[in-house]
Amino acid sequence: MTSFADAARAATERMRALFPPTPLLRNDHLSDRFGAEIWLKREDLSPVRSYKIRGAVNAMGKVRAADPGQDRFVCASAGNHAQGVAFACRHFGVRGTIFMPVTTPQQKILKTRTFGGDAIEIELVGDYFDQTLAAAQAFCARVSGHFLAPFDDPDVIEGQASVAAEILDQLRRAPDMIVLPVGGGGLAAGVRQFLDATAPDVEMRLVEPAGGASLAAALAAGTPVTLAKVDNFVDGAAVARVGDLTFAALRPRTASADVLAAPEDRICVTLMEMLNIEGIVLEPAGALAVDALGDLADQIAGKTVVCITSGGNFDFERLPDVKERAQRFSGLKKYFVLRLPQRPGALRDFLALLGPEDDIARFEYLKKSARNFGSVLIGIETSRAANFPALFARMDANGFVYEDITGNPTLAEFLI
Repeated sequence: MTSFADAARAATERMRALFPPTPLLRNDHLSDRFGAEIWLKREDLSPVRSYKIRGAVNAMGKVRAADPGQDRFVCASAGNHAQGVAFACRHFGVRGTIFMPVTTPQQKILKTRTFGGDAIEIELVGDYFDQTLAAAQAFCARVSGHFLAPFDDPDVIEGQASVAAEILDQLRRAPDMIVLPVGGGGLAAGVRQFLDATAPDVEMRLVEPAGGASLAAALAAGTPVTLAKVDNFVDGAAVARVGDLTFAALRPRTASADVLAAPEDRICVTLMEMLNIEGIVLEPAGALAVDALGDLADQIAGKTVVCITSGGNFDFERLPDVKERAQRFSGLKKYFVLRLPQRPGALRDFLALLGPEDDIARFEYLKKSARNFGSVLIGIETSRAANFPALFARMDANGFVYEDITGNPTLAEFLI
């Protein structure tokens, strides 16, 4: 019987007919910052800008090898899996039907069509992914197609393991640690199984979004569980339930301490830093591994660490929101409700309190009446978080009454 590692290496070789290995690049900025050798495995530079192409191509290729007559493939996805399947359908010359929720952004639909061309059809069904998945599976049964699961499939897992095979070949030695994102677990399970067979001493750290910590929940329960609520901001890794096969592969060598949760707002800071400092465009899930380095600082000092940047399919229409969340998390932007006296010169008095690095980003009367005071929503940006305590001290000294609502989720949702 062929071992998992041998099968993964064979899958890696087959992929060379489609695309070269994605780059493994030392990052000087991160290396200097953490006192370690930090390498980035740039899956965001694959033909579909994510690692998902690997599992889709491997799974489809193996189905075709076993049953050459099977020329109908179906999947349900609103993201990178859809694009990987579309690319694979075009490569193998088969028909693909990709089901996506009605709410899928037009940018993702257009990208999927670009990769699949005439080989695919896109069906927009359901407001929620569960509805989309049910429709896709029912359609697949009607047309006797083959359903390509996004992560809980042995051939998909085997294909994703090619990432680990390339890392060891490119680095020419085993790193001390590999840090990678986890959602459904396909990439993590593939990398874990490959390392177990070829470099068992390599440590792994798995990073999931705080609002979708399905692996941590599964480890705590001893079995996969479905989260009651998921924050979809990190759409490439926000999965309500880790896969059964992937969990079985991960559980034996994954302790709870090996799984880290990345807050969504902090991920925004990492996205902006990678864009502004490195010129690297990552999607939220693609930034998870880099984002976790701060939590791992004591563990990685002096070591060789590979971070898998899993995807770069970022919709730039989201950039203003990402920047906003990053500024608020970093303490560089705050919102507060100010009781402003209704008299001439009151606004000028407030403006005089602003420091040279402070700027008004928003000014909006919430309630203005014949009363002596009016409520004003004010947003302030500054270049250093330390500027805000000084500003608030000046406001207090001058008798201004205000409430900082930056960290109040209820008020922020309605007012900001």
